[in-house]
Amino acid sequence: MTRTAPITDADPSVAEMETRVARFRDLKPTADYVDSAIPGCERTTLRVLGHPPGAPLAAEGFHMNIVRCEPGKSAPLHNHLTQEVFVALTGRWEIFWGPQGERHIVLGPWDTISIPPGVSRGFKNVSAEPAYLIGMASGQDPGMINWPSQVRAAALAVGVTLP
Repeated sequence: MTRTAPITDADPSVAEMETRVARFRDLKPTADYVDSAIPGCERTTLRVLGHPPGAPLAAEGFHMNIVRCEPGKSAPLHNHLTQEVFVALTGRWEIFWGPQGERHIVLGPWDTISIPPGVSRGFKNVSAEPAYLIGMASGQDPGMINWPSQVRAAALAVGVTLP
């Protein structure tokens, strides 16, 4: 049976709605992504939606970050137990996947891709300038990231222990 949202008299004030806004200028980079210490994987991740206090806005069942990468920088091949969606905001982004990251698609501004749970994935800024990407993950705990052995070895080589 399909449910329909009831029409209500809910009418939050502007001040109440302002508490539900994450201003880009106020977002702080997160240090959660230890894989960003791997050479070539340096990036800035700004958490927007998820579990406070790490995310300024609470959200049940999904998480959203804004990622900024310099040209040629990436997020290494990794895996989640959840679906992950990438939206290119600026520049060109190579989204790669598979056991060795051997398959890829290039996204331009506003292009969107949805990666199913269990598929190893990563992304790389293939633009000539810094670029922004939105990453969204579904589920209650998308943070339980895992990395294939070649990424773990690259991290260990520079003294980074991935959880």
